[in-house]
Amino acid sequence: MMAKKPPKPAPRRIFQERLKITALPLYFEGFLLVKRSEYQGYTRYWTELRGTTLFFYNDKKSTIYVDKLDLIDLTCLTEQNSTDKNCAKFTLVLPKEEVQLKTENTESGEEWRGFILTITELSVPQYVSLLPGQVIRLHEVLEREKKRRIETEQLPSTSLEDEREPMEDYVDVLNPMPACFYTVSRKEATEMLEKNPSLGNMILRPGSDSRNFSITIRQERDMPRIKHYKVMSVGNNYTIELEKPVSSISLLWMNILLLPSKLTL
Repeated sequence: MMAKKPPKPAPRRIFQERLKITALPLYFEGFLLVKRSEYQGYTRYWTELRGTTLFFYNDKKSTIYVDKLDLIDLTCLTEQNSTDKNCAKFTLVLPKEEVQLKTENTESGEEWRGFILTITELSVPQYVSLLPGQVIRLHEVLEREKKRRIETEQLPSTSLEDEREPMEDYVDVLNPMPACFYTVSRKEATEMLEKNPSLGNMILRPGSDSRNFSITIRQERDMPRIKHYKVMSVGNNYTIELEKPVSSISLLWMNILLLPSKLTL
């Protein structure tokens, strides 16, 4: 009797898992055939355009990306002639490499070109063949990206991506990790709790010093309020800096001790 395959993650769970990797806003997604300079052929990926970064997944339901490509320094996007009239081919020219992309149909090719040019040039291109509704989406994404960049520039020390990278700092001390842990900033944690009240009321996140941690909580007593608390590593324990400090031997148990009600996003 053959062993049953593990169930594939539900769409909402996939979205939550990917948020733990990056809180960059999702602008567009779909299948892309990608050929980077170090490879000879194309590889088919489910691709997400988040902020100015392309995240590549082996398939639509994978929760961990296998590669990513930052487009912030994109020099130009050039079209290529294709013998197959049912697909579109273009090249992303970056300072250190050129990446070739191919879509499975011409319509999705126009959409990918439109979204990539919009977020890299910060303007909606005039020479893409899109329907009025698709053009409206480009204008909406343009405003979101402009706002995101302004907010990122106003962060006190590290950039958005800088707060995503030091996952190695947490590997040894966060095993197992609470389901409410996300590698997001204080501002992003606040926005997640405000915009998704039905999914939970607490987020554990990296601290500003990239060594300790912080907890962001949405309280629902008289009126909704967002509170932030530091979580310090003291010896073999963790302590939340409250008026009456709460200590625990692990972050997972701290998650249980602090708020025994529904917590996780």
